[in-house]
Amino acid sequence: MTDRKSQQKFECACIIGVGLIGSSMALAMRHRSLARKIIGVDRDENVLARAEKLGVIDQSETSLEKGAAGADLIILSTPVGAMADVCEMLSDAAPDGALIIDVGSVKGVVAKAGAALPERLHFVPSHPVAGTEQSGPEAGFATLFENRWCILTPLARKDEAYKSAINKAEELWTGVGALVEVMDAEHHDLALAVTSHLPHLIAFTLVGAADDVESVAHGEVIKYSAGGFRDFTRIAASDPIMWRDVFLSNKEAVLEVLGRFSEELAVMQRAIRWGDGKALEDAFARGRALRRAIVDAGQETEKPNFGRDKKPEN
Repeated sequence: MTDRKSQQKFECACIIGVGLIGSSMALAMRHRSLARKIIGVDRDENVLARAEKLGVIDQSETSLEKGAAGADLIILSTPVGAMADVCEMLSDAAPDGALIIDVGSVKGVVAKAGAALPERLHFVPSHPVAGTEQSGPEAGFATLFENRWCILTPLARKDEAYKSAINKAEELWTGVGALVEVMDAEHHDLALAVTSHLPHLIAFTLVGAADDVESVAHGEVIKYSAGGFRDFTRIAASDPIMWRDVFLSNKEAVLEVLGRFSEELAVMQRAIRWGDGKALEDAFARGRALRRAIVDAGQETEKPNFGRDKKPEN
């Protein structure tokens, strides 16, 4: 693990996509003085204006070429489906020696896009496992990455310049408070299909199913939502474009994990149908143990009601 006292500092950081993650990265870097200047690039001028007004970025550009022209750090915070096009534009626009990282939750397609860049540019695919269901520059905050894992999936390059770029990327992420892990892209995509992508798919599906139950009025679904359902709706409130691209870009791993989930669901269905309380209890105990392990690892709070400040209304 890199010593957090040894922080990589950049002259100019260009953040392409100033949403939740992009704005949080800008604020975290600003809070820790990791970049002298931060440029935001976005196709939406309104987003850029809001980000500047909030002090998230120093300068805004709708042109990727202009924004990246003088940057020694370029952060891609766009949906993963746009990564190939962005990398193609950066091939000519980014200056020699620029470090390029991304924040996408799928790494296979990102690594493929990054491998097409010229060797004068150093792309280190990254995935900060952090976020909320909110979006836009207003949703960003400087502590988003603190004590959260960031997974690096370096390209298959062995030159010394690229090895140095990996070290710089690790120093950057530890500099904003993250814990860094390195793994290959294929393993990352399977692991995240289990821990992130499938839960989101279940949440989207469950909320949609609840809305489709004709014998239960829409108002009743809202009025009588219990804690579990409310938490599913929180997940289902996530950016639909981002998650569309995630599932299309990681379909093989998601389909594999979804198949295993379907098998487990069939086991639960049989246990309920045949009154097999032992099977149900064993499954629930396994889930409870996993929850305790996540809390013990510091990845969640042990406070009651998921750490909410207010108790749910009756």
